[in-house]
Amino acid sequence: MRAGVVVAAQPGVEELAVRAEELGLHSFWVNDTPMVHGDPFVALSLCAKATSRIRLGIGVTSPALRSAPAAASGIASLNALAPGRIICGVGTGNTARRTLGMRPTTAARLENFTGALQDLCAGRSTEYREGDRVRDIRFLHAGAHVNTTDPIEFVVAALLGPKAAAVAGRRGTGLISFGLLDPTAWQALHDTRRHAAQGTPRAPDSPTDSRADSYVVTSLHVLDEDEDPHGDAARDATGHLVLSLLAFAADTAADTPASAEQLGPEEREAVRRLLDRRGTTATAPDRHTKLYPNYLERIAPQDRDLVLPSLMNTLALVGTRDELLARISTLEQAGVDELLIQPVIDPPTEMALLAKLLT
Repeated sequence: MRAGVVVAAQPGVEELAVRAEELGLHSFWVNDTPMVHGDPFVALSLCAKATSRIRLGIGVTSPALRSAPAAASGIASLNALAPGRIICGVGTGNTARRTLGMRPTTAARLENFTGALQDLCAGRSTEYREGDRVRDIRFLHAGAHVNTTDPIEFVVAALLGPKAAAVAGRRGTGLISFGLLDPTAWQALHDTRRHAAQGTPRAPDSPTDSRADSYVVTSLHVLDEDEDPHGDAARDATGHLVLSLLAFAADTAADTPASAEQLGPEEREAVRRLLDRRGTTATAPDRHTKLYPNYLERIAPQDRDLVLPSLMNTLALVGTRDELLARISTLEQAGVDELLIQPVIDPPTEMALLAKLLT
């Protein structure tokens, strides 16, 4: 299985990209969550100039954040800096919207957005709508301005629901998911994508990606001999993923109670404690300002008790080398092409561990 890394945009990010390339990792991704992290287009521009081989990904942008012309301009501009090395992840903006106190956009809008990006980034015209006004648009300047010649890889962000996977199938894109380590769930996503693709007639010149790879974002902790798999070191390495799920559950408990009901009693109690600890409630209109600070960053020691073993095992890869390789093998058999880790403790060391394990 291939290996890659996901980081937050911040000064010095290009140094991590250079190190990832030196380690032989396949891809280097930057989050697009405007109210939490820096700008991915700025960060990836630095990475593009500092590297020569590694693929560079946006993970992920959304029509709820950017218009198609603006997003396509950024993506095609990156493609001019790093020809043929750009991966564009697109999604409904689940996290990026919720950090604004808003809900994500719809699958239908995601599909229209993805198609528009595919068209524009390949030098084709596309339909652009604002209210009742509809116009065909295309890049009016290419060449040195933007690169619409070298291919850009597109992937759609999907969790457990079938709608995003169906969008990927109809648009001919790959998939990316966060913390989805269940091979059966991956097989279901791939089945949905394949069925949607088979049911979508395509004209000879219709837009489609030549790649349709699958990526999973997780965290990795290789246990030392006799190390507690649920000890402080393991909790620190995986806690950012666990707390992101608890924050999401706390944020959505009131408007989408079905998601909270999928949690067990211990997990629901952890959600309650998180809300109390952050000084907010599941119905407070400003709860997003209390739940998402430090999102996907290293957790505070006092929050280690919220990092439940059940959620660690669900969202992250913790184990001995042999245990990890066996678990990764089952994901590969289920169709996952690349394992992306999101390091927060010591990114250079964590990237080196990943490279040693998989490359």
